[in-house]
Amino acid sequence: MNMKTIQTTSILLSLTLILWSCSSSPPPPLEPGTPSLSFPLNEEACQEGTSLNDLQSSLEFRWSAAANVESYRLSVRNLTTNQNESFQTTGTSLSVNLLIATPYSWNVTAIGEEGSTAASTSSWKFYLAGAGITNYAPFPSEILAPRSGTSVTPIDGNITLNWNGSDVDGDLDYYEIYLDATDASTLLKQVDAISSNTETVIAVESNATYSWKVVAVDANGNKSNSGVYSFRTN
Repeated sequence: MNMKTIQTTSILLSLTLILWSCSSSPPPPLEPGTPSLSFPLNEEACQEGTSLNDLQSSLEFRWSAAANVESYRLSVRNLTTNQNESFQTTGTSLSVNLLIATPYSWNVTAIGEEGSTAASTSSWKFYLAGAGITNYAPFPSEILAPRSGTSVTPIDGNITLNWNGSDVDGDLDYYEIYLDATDASTLLKQVDAISSNTETVIAVESNATYSWKVVAVDANGNKSNSGVYSFRTN
């Protein structure tokens, strides 16, 4: 075998090793699917908790299985205190101890193998029923705009406040809008609850900081507070 043949054979062998090395690279991780929430139902009062005492019930959350999932993270938020708790499980249901007569939101995140991107469901809201309660306060309104930390440019001295509201009893009546430069303790106006997404136009000063909140009121006088949000005008 001459030198030229040896060199050619060496080159072919090197190329073969390179190609083999590339073809043996591990495949990318499979992305997890998104589960579907099943129970407790969205925008309803949940009557199925197992009573633990006068203040708490155990409630089983349920959702569908999703492909390529190694575990699920259940997140439950107390909408009154805004406190969030997370729980990890490999199954598609989990029981959690909760306060009765309290509004909650929940969602599930599907977690796949290392290197994949977790997939989260949208959030559902519910009221955990309490003994003797026949009418529930509205869900705390969800502030859409302006949210805390944002800057807003007034148009002709006005800006638009926007929020979502809902009530399991279907008797949401009106909203009280509080706004001032300190702690949102000043009642600015009332707005009728006509649809779930509501907005109102208010007059503001330029280059000022404001705090605002929405208090939802139902036909029985029950109230819920959105919490205070602050924004700045340009």
